[in-house]
Amino acid sequence: MTDADGGLADRVRSVLETDPEEFRQRAEADAETVKAELRDGTFDNHQSIIGLEYEFYAVSEGRWREGGEEDVDGAGQVAADVNAPHLSRVPRRLLELIGFEKELGLHNAEMTTSPQPLNAAGVRAQAAEVRARLEAAEETTGAEGMRLVSDAMWTVPPVGETAREYLTDSVEDDGVRVATNMSDAVRYHAMANGPGSESFSIDAPHVELTADTVLPESLITSIQPHYQVARAEDIPRIHTLALRIAGPLLALGVNAPFFPPDLYADDATAADVLADGWHENRVAVFESVLNEEGAEKVTFPEDLATVEEAVDRVAADPTIVPMPVAEGNRFDDAFATLRRKHGTFWRWVRPVFDGATRSAANARIEFRPIPAQPTVSDSVAFLAAFAGLLESLPRRRHPVYDLDWELARDNFYAAVRDGIEADLSWITTDGVETSDADTIFDDLLSHAEAGLEDVGLSESAAESYLAPLRWRAEAGVTPAAWKRRRVRARLDDGADLADAIPAMQRTYVERQRETLVDGTLADWVDE
Repeated sequence: MTDADGGLADRVRSVLETDPEEFRQRAEADAETVKAELRDGTFDNHQSIIGLEYEFYAVSEGRWREGGEEDVDGAGQVAADVNAPHLSRVPRRLLELIGFEKELGLHNAEMTTSPQPLNAAGVRAQAAEVRARLEAAEETTGAEGMRLVSDAMWTVPPVGETAREYLTDSVEDDGVRVATNMSDAVRYHAMANGPGSESFSIDAPHVELTADTVLPESLITSIQPHYQVARAEDIPRIHTLALRIAGPLLALGVNAPFFPPDLYADDATAADVLADGWHENRVAVFESVLNEEGAEKVTFPEDLATVEEAVDRVAADPTIVPMPVAEGNRFDDAFATLRRKHGTFWRWVRPVFDGATRSAANARIEFRPIPAQPTVSDSVAFLAAFAGLLESLPRRRHPVYDLDWELARDNFYAAVRDGIEADLSWITTDGVETSDADTIFDDLLSHAEAGLEDVGLSESAAESYLAPLRWRAEAGVTPAAWKRRRVRARLDDGADLADAIPAMQRTYVERQRETLVDGTLADWVDE
């Protein structure tokens, strides 16, 4: 990615020349505009609405042999490095063809669904849109020799490159540092060229990587359910509840237990990686790469007292890149600088206020803890659970609302470390404090089911959408646990991490190819 790509270096310089004080003042003025609209009821709607952001990475299709784990080289050893599905850069023209959006890395693609009312038809429409767009994308990308993968972290770099090379490669273009494998996302390139941004490191057990751009963040992908509230004044309560369910839902969804093998420290043994490695390293990557000293922008946020406080937090958030804002005629152009600032308001649960027109103005909660999942049904299960819980818990005045914020935060990071085996704290519907996993997940999913029934889904439909999560809770299996078992089995057979992780990744992609649209993680587990 060089200046030939539409004057990227010039655009970065333009950002760096923006007056940060003027930017801050505009954001504060915009915050007052939003709060005035909130008082006028502009962001209120007739009903709750749901949506989904769904991120993928691309791999080269057909570069690994089929036949599963029995493929060996001439010496009788698993040829994992040769056979593994390698990361692949996605041509921008291809993204336009499939109607996906670019993300941070050149290997990324993002789908955003159309917002739908939270009712039986709306949930069905969300699932149908994801499947339809993904099937169309698979046909197009397959013709180009690549495949989109739904996964939390890639582990096999492009052919002929190491992960370290891919993530750290950059060039200097007339004094501007440009990541070679980053899309033309100006704000991210500008972060590498601003004051105090000399390096970006990953802080995770036994991992060593430092880059001079934020590209290491492109290791990870996620799904992000959206819940648009009917009344904007309910944002603080919904935000509080979203924080309480973050830990348990993440515990069921963890999917990033391994890094590319060459990112581990030379003195880290396979036993060290298995013993000390976290189940959801996506959280470690996002927080350590994008947080700067004195500016924890990726974090588990504190509770909100009022909806106005939600707006003020965005305005007061430390500014890393004061992006210039062009004038426009949309409704939310009246607070365009605040919207721009919100683009780097990276909280695991965050409120959003926007809308292209006054009639489309909305206040919503974006739920960011969940990594990309093995199948569409698994992903839709999290959207359904999130929406169902945010309908049911406030309606039933569930006492988990009163769970101490510190315990909710501890739940989140316990899930990051230990996944479904994490020690969690919960308050049941009867007001009983518990750390029993079976009780917690049953209470959680029962209320999610009740919330879906509240908005018109049949009992059988609600059960069907949530079945993938019920299975995980009962079987004690998450995508991360599945990956750890595959790697451990390889290691027990005498392989090292450099073989075991790519071999696991190959099996992951092969299983996903068979089940992405119609299956679930349960279909991957051998009887």
